[in-house]
Amino acid sequence: MAEGNTVELDKVLLIADGDKVKVGTPTVDGAKVVATSRGEGKGKKIIVFKYKPKSTYHRKTGHRQLYTRLIIDKIIGLEATPVVPAKKVRRRKKEVTQNGA
Repeated sequence: MAEGNTVELDKVLLIADGDKVKVGTPTVDGAKVVATSRGEGKGKKIIVFKYKPKSTYHRKTGHRQLYTRLIIDKIIGLEATPVVPAKKVRRRKKEVTQNGA
């Protein structure tokens, strides 16, 4: 992707803003993320080495994964409902009678 292009990501799994959290099932409806591309790059090199003992077989290759760097500009859909904590169950204390039972 060319540098400076804008991208809209519409498959948002979770939105959080402080105490406001909205979790999708599987995605959040109506949520979007607008990002700007900052060019492409290559990741760290991974060495792949194949070897079989007792035979003169060995192969060494490498791999560098390509990726696109994104800068997040705007998150649309922050009207998240606050998460209500689960209600705690309180057990009643047993009343003690005069005979100790």
